[in-house]
Amino acid sequence: MAVPAQSPDTFTLLPLQMDSATKAVSATGTTNKALDAELQALNTLHRAILSADVPAGTPPPPIPVNPKRGAQITKLREAANTDFRKGNHTQAVRLYSLAIDMALGRPFWEPAGLVREEVSVLLAARAQAHMGMQEWAEAAVDAEASVEMRKVGNPKAWWRRGKCLVEMQRLEEAEAWVEHALEFEGTEADLLKLKAEIEGLKASKK
Repeated sequence: MAVPAQSPDTFTLLPLQMDSATKAVSATGTTNKALDAELQALNTLHRAILSADVPAGTPPPPIPVNPKRGAQITKLREAANTDFRKGNHTQAVRLYSLAIDMALGRPFWEPAGLVREEVSVLLAARAQAHMGMQEWAEAAVDAEASVEMRKVGNPKAWWRRGKCLVEMQRLEEAEAWVEHALEFEGTEADLLKLKAEIEGLKASKK
């Protein structure tokens, strides 16, 4: 008894071949559109994996980190730091922004903690560059985002947003922010000084 063609038990030998140069798989002597579509998808996936900017083409277990990307981020940050020290704040902001975009563009399989650490440092640095241009609102946003990435061990970002709020005359908000910061950073000297400054400004307005 013949097995129906649609039965899952049917085995059909297909004339597949692989191009020795491109490694693309193709079928000869057939007009099967479904097969052609599957092979096209397979070849597209293969090309994407080969072109991926990761070590050895594919991510080996458990969590690889691309050293090239880390080196590029560090180079951008150092160049931005140099521009900041020279007073080139606009250029520093631009370079910090490029470094942030590169850090946020890390592949999903790389450690999230690494991304948070990198971006937190870069945002705090960009906040300082904005402060150098008296762009208090932009600096406050960056500093707050840095704190959201890393609340403990990030006193500069806490201080920078508090200082920006003072400069914008948002004293009540600044006081609450600094008090919240001290819950995470303990008796950090700059934060305590800023707290005293805010209290003095509030007293002078009464």
